Amino acid sequence: MSGAAQGSLADLPLRDDLRGQSPYGAPQLDVAVALNTNENSFPLPQALVDAIPLAVAEVAGTLNRYPEREAVLLRADLAAYLGRGLTVDEVWAANGSNEILQELMQAFAGPGRTVLGFTPTYSMHPILARGVGSTFIDGMRAGDFTVAPDSAAEQVAAHQPDVVLLCSPNNPTGTALDPEVVRAVLAVAPGMVIVDEAYAEFARPGSVSALDLLPEHPRLIVTRTMSKAFGMAGLRLGYLAASAAVVDAVQLVRLPYHLSSVTQAVARTALAHTAALLSTVEAIKTQRDRIVRVATGLGCVCAPSDANFVLFGEFADAGRVWADLLELGVLVRDVGIPGWLRVTAGTDEETGAFLDALAEVMRQTEPMRPDQQRTRL
Repeated sequence: MSGAAQGSLADLPLRDDLRGQSPYGAPQLDVAVALNTNENSFPLPQALVDAIPLAVAEVAGTLNRYPEREAVLLRADLAAYLGRGLTVDEVWAANGSNEILQELMQAFAGPGRTVLGFTPTYSMHPILARGVGSTFIDGMRAGDFTVAPDSAAEQVAAHQPDVVLLCSPNNPTGTALDPEVVRAVLAVAPGMVIVDEAYAEFARPGSVSALDLLPEHPRLIVTRTMSKAFGMAGLRLGYLAASAAVVDAVQLVRLPYHLSSVTQAVARTALAHTAALLSTVEAIKTQRDRIVRVATGLGCVCAPSDANFVLFGEFADAGRVWADLLELGVLVRDVGIPGWLRVTAGTDEETGAFLDALAEVMRQTEPMRPDQQRTRL
């Protein structure tokens, strides 16, 4: 017998705008090769693995007390990593970049306000906007998944959103933003402009970070994470860089003592091993480019990627391709774009297993008809 009264979601006084919605999440299946969540597949360096228990042991005796509320030492370390003259007052940290984005929505969006993002993009963006009671405006990309500066500026000027969400490199397409897009949006945006740079460390040479624009724009915010290039997805540590006034604003809505002493200690330990952690970035970029090269040779279309993943298609039935790959022990992500799937660049062995499976699947897969195609990239 259950210890709680039974009922269904329909019986609860849920907010009307949440009825019929689905929670965010990717399938967590027991497969040989899981390449669906953009994690860093490479193991952590042994020196860091050895150092983490020591760091936790140092704070273990203080766990009867609340953690250092402002995480000043951690924020100072993050500012040093980002460089560009940033100070501790211009950096804020939270439990993953999702909590950072949620705090920003709480501070600058909310009921009666609007948030504009350019889809397809990170599917949490509209969920976070909806969660604070904001209206999410579906900005449009071109057929090749890019956003031109004039188009972005025109859409922002037309909708006058309170918050603009940009994503570079964009998830799930992998495409990086031309910095002129950010400048064009900043020139016309009436509110805050957030650039989500979760995958910035994987960008190809020549890509420019929005961090370089911060000195000129007090309403610009750049968000980052330690989940991707740093390979610390299980740690849950995200952060932002912005003006000190923005950091003051998010502290108005942050939960008390939101970063545990253990999280702060482990994150600082990881940052002390930055060089070793980021040593895998080039290997991942090599696997990403290998996927593009081989998948293209197999007849797929691949979006240009500056991230640690590749969007590939165009299939008449992407769901069937996803299922066929899964049958062969490889899990990729169906991101909801008709005809397209996304695969994370893993280790050499994981990437090889995916490409072998893809070659087998492609032998029996129909391409998307011209009238179905979104674009030819």
